[in-house]
Amino acid sequence: MAARPRSPVATQAAASVPEARPRATGSDTPKLFVLDTNVLMHDPTSLFRFAEHDIYLPMMTLEELDSHKKGMSEVARNARQASRSLDALIAAAHDKIDGGVPLAALGNREAAGRIFFQTQAVEGLLPESLPAGKADNQILGVVRALQEVQSGREVVLVSKDINMRIKARALGLPAEDYRNDQVLEDTDLLYSGLLALPANFWERHGKGVESWQQGGYTYYRVSGPLVGSMLLNQFVYLDGEMPLAAQVKEISGRTAVLQTLRDYAHLKNAVWGITARNREQNFALNLLMNPEIDFVSLLGQAGTGKTLLALAAGLTQTIEGKRYSEIIMTRATVPVGEDIGYLPGNEEEKMQPWMGALEDNLEVLNHGDSGAGEWGRSATQDLIRSRVKVKAMSFMRGRTFVSKYLIIDEAQNLTPKQMKTLITRAGPGTKVICLGNIAQIDTPYLTEGSSGLTYVVDRFKGWAHSGHITLQRGERSRLADFASEAL
Repeated sequence: MAARPRSPVATQAAASVPEARPRATGSDTPKLFVLDTNVLMHDPTSLFRFAEHDIYLPMMTLEELDSHKKGMSEVARNARQASRSLDALIAAAHDKIDGGVPLAALGNREAAGRIFFQTQAVEGLLPESLPAGKADNQILGVVRALQEVQSGREVVLVSKDINMRIKARALGLPAEDYRNDQVLEDTDLLYSGLLALPANFWERHGKGVESWQQGGYTYYRVSGPLVGSMLLNQFVYLDGEMPLAAQVKEISGRTAVLQTLRDYAHLKNAVWGITARNREQNFALNLLMNPEIDFVSLLGQAGTGKTLLALAAGLTQTIEGKRYSEIIMTRATVPVGEDIGYLPGNEEEKMQPWMGALEDNLEVLNHGDSGAGEWGRSATQDLIRSRVKVKAMSFMRGRTFVSKYLIIDEAQNLTPKQMKTLITRAGPGTKVICLGNIAQIDTPYLTEGSSGLTYVVDRFKGWAHSGHITLQRGERSRLADFASEAL
């Protein structure tokens, strides 16, 4: 490919960035990160997340930020927040931005670097085949120009756009994803809520064990090396001659108190006619039916029973137990295919097309009592629908739910910020249940590691009033199970 001639002002613009300065706490040279627009629209606080390194904002990034600031979407709100932060930084520097603006000027002490703005036109040495007017290519040109001038330090493009990073690497430019918001690098390390005990558990932990009964449950106080890896409300199980299925209720040093579980696989403990079909479902129902647990997260692939279990537990505690006044169900409205456009009706009617899972599971739960007859099922259906409300996430901000059973479906499509907004709506007596499958994320720029569902699972683990279970086995049908494995 022939190379485009370099602009004579490229060196001048890049030279406005100071030469590499020594790192305050070591000998490494701080990097210069060039931010793509999608990073700021994904996380407006990303400006202050680069520690001692410097940030460079191309003019095209500011231009795109301005074009996305209008509207009520999450992206528009993030664009406005990022713009306000930039305005405050410039004001703190008294409009003297040529030498860079300290990122710590607004009180963010962990941000020890500076932010630089493109003040002159820049055209780097890029192939002629790349359209000059395209925003991505202009940003790549800035990176190339900075790389040529800042020879004493590493210049890195940061973008959430995979194709942008691929294009940068094809041109020999360093490019990275923005990973500061990722909870885990490897989702295989995500907390599952389960702990399989080794076969020699009783040999190593049975010495001096105490046991007692209280409130229909059996408690064990055990001590040993494995206690250090346990968390509150985690489920432990052991198969073999001395089987055990229990929940960790208390941890003190190397001593833990284990509580046996209610067997929801037995018909006498059926929840709205539903019984647990496997170990994980039994653990999940123990969390969902426990009034001391305020927050429950259930992960699992399609067909593992997440929505059915959550609804069955909610109906039992709302209609029969009167523990909650009503069930509120919401979900992220992210289409899998093409968007079908605006929907008619009020809030609940607009949400109905997104609530197919709710309708399907209510149908299963309503047909559980075969002896009720057609009239009885119709009356039950009317009662259920009077207690189950469908709400859109768009109108959640500022609300407070008191004594509600809040189900957040498809939670893997929410950002950590959206998840925080929803969970903080919970008032006294409210229980929040998050359902999702992190392998089915439809929201742009969200990954398994940065999903709001992954975020809450990791942040809530070990809290005395929360619990989590990753459901493993599909129980929908033999056809669905085979399709999950074979397709």
